[in-house]
Amino acid sequence: MDFSLLWLTLAAFFGGILAAVLGWIESHEAFEGRKFFASIIRSFVAAVVAALAYPYIGPITIPVLLGALLAGAGVDVLGHRLAGTGTTRL
Repeated sequence: MDFSLLWLTLAAFFGGILAAVLGWIESHEAFEGRKFFASIIRSFVAAVVAALAYPYIGPITIPVLLGALLAGAGVDVLGHRLAGTGTTRL
């Protein structure tokens, strides 16, 4: 079994989760499970995209895993911002 794919998808997934947790800590608001569940969904999407990109990446190294972690965080942050534009002005 190739664990490189597993590590890559986990890095992207936990990048999104990390961004969600840090955003919640920074907001000083009460925990809302609905918002966190949306972040889990966005993190899962980031992991799927990372898995689909796996054949094109090459060898999985620490910089590649850090890139996947940051990509997962970016997907969550961008998704959160875009979700907020539906309730506010554009």
